[in-house]
Amino acid sequence: MSFQAFHGTVIHSRGPSELIILKDALVIVDGDGKIANLVEDVSKDKVSSVLSSLNIPYSSENVRYLPRSEFLIPGFIDTHNHAPQWAQRGLGQSMHILDWLEQITFPNESRFQDPAYARRIYSSCVDGFLKQGITTASYYGSLHAEATKILADICLDKGQRALVGKCNMNRNAPEYYRDATVEASLKDTEDCIAHIRQIDPQGKLLKHVLTPRFAISCDPELLDGLGKIAAANPDLPIQTHFNEAEQEMTFTQELFPQFKGSEADLYEHYGLLNERSILAHCCHMTEYEMSRLRELGCGVAHCPVSNMTVGGGFMAAPIRDFLRRGINVGLGTDSGGGFSSSILDAMRQALVASNAREVMSQGKDKGLDIGELFYLATLGGAKVCSLDNRVGNFELGKEFDALVIDTNAPGVMTIVEDEDSTRTVFDKFVMTGDDRNIKEVYVRGRSVKP
Repeated sequence: MSFQAFHGTVIHSRGPSELIILKDALVIVDGDGKIANLVEDVSKDKVSSVLSSLNIPYSSENVRYLPRSEFLIPGFIDTHNHAPQWAQRGLGQSMHILDWLEQITFPNESRFQDPAYARRIYSSCVDGFLKQGITTASYYGSLHAEATKILADICLDKGQRALVGKCNMNRNAPEYYRDATVEASLKDTEDCIAHIRQIDPQGKLLKHVLTPRFAISCDPELLDGLGKIAAANPDLPIQTHFNEAEQEMTFTQELFPQFKGSEADLYEHYGLLNERSILAHCCHMTEYEMSRLRELGCGVAHCPVSNMTVGGGFMAAPIRDFLRRGINVGLGTDSGGGFSSSILDAMRQALVASNAREVMSQGKDKGLDIGELFYLATLGGAKVCSLDNRVGNFELGKEFDALVIDTNAPGVMTIVEDEDSTRTVFDKFVMTGDDRNIKEVYVRGRSVKP
């Protein structure tokens, strides 16, 4: 079996407050793309002897020595991403959510009925996210089954780990962009599930994710049908929008008055709220809904960029409160829902949102620190996507989804000085680096940066 090894500084998380920085670490990746060993405190001149002690033949071609200006981190995980919105990023900022959907998003997403258009945009989309170090993405597709299958094909071909979902929506959308019937929507969903299982039967990279856009766009029969699919397929994750904006929440309550304003009760009633659920936004939470998310094991996809630019208002989700309660939280770019498709920008905006939340809570919910932001972007996101047994950090046996960061790359990252500690260099990257500093991207040990 072939091996590859990386020697140098390795940074990862074991928990929200457990940022691990290892100097002179040796990460060994086996031929299946899994982490076979992580050996600490190995000087460069001892690498060959350590490999020999592990019965791994040393070859300079298989060992990558990272200089001081480079370090290794886990790949970023984007827990909420609308792939069709790649071509509409930056449009409709400051609009209220339902107006933005009607005027910007639905006309754009309807274009994905053309397979050639879908292939062109999705190829650019996946390349763009891989360039930015997003090794795993939870994608909402359009409502078109053919386009959704194309997205899955592209992710597999380019090597990105992905949850891919056909978007279900059969009401409160234009006639030109809604599922024709409940039966057609469910049939298309089953077709996409079958396609993904056919092209990646072992689920090495891909999994279908059940994707009711939100309750506003799904009538009770459609939600019920998706709940039955979820029950029959316990391996499939579920994603939807949850308590995103006041306009959306008010309309949801009008459509489903029997749940008395509780989206938790609504989705649970239809079998769509459990430990596999990825709930985007969660900006306006009651004590009751907080407790239900905790009890049911749901994950939160925090999208701070879009929460402050599209939707209606400065929406700062209660992330500190989620973490305090043990609710899993990751970061989402939301693609077209904001001004940036970068997880690094999502980390920075999450810092801003948490500082605002500290003021709003009169100091109860302290702002997040950089280590916590990094956790949300890596292991936290893996937990939200139910992938933390496979990715998220460099624990033995996990798959090698990783980024090589080059702090000396041409760009505008804060200059690294000789006296800087490793932690200082890391902080400079998180707060001022960009895709130019992401030198290499690996998924399951395979180099995938375009």
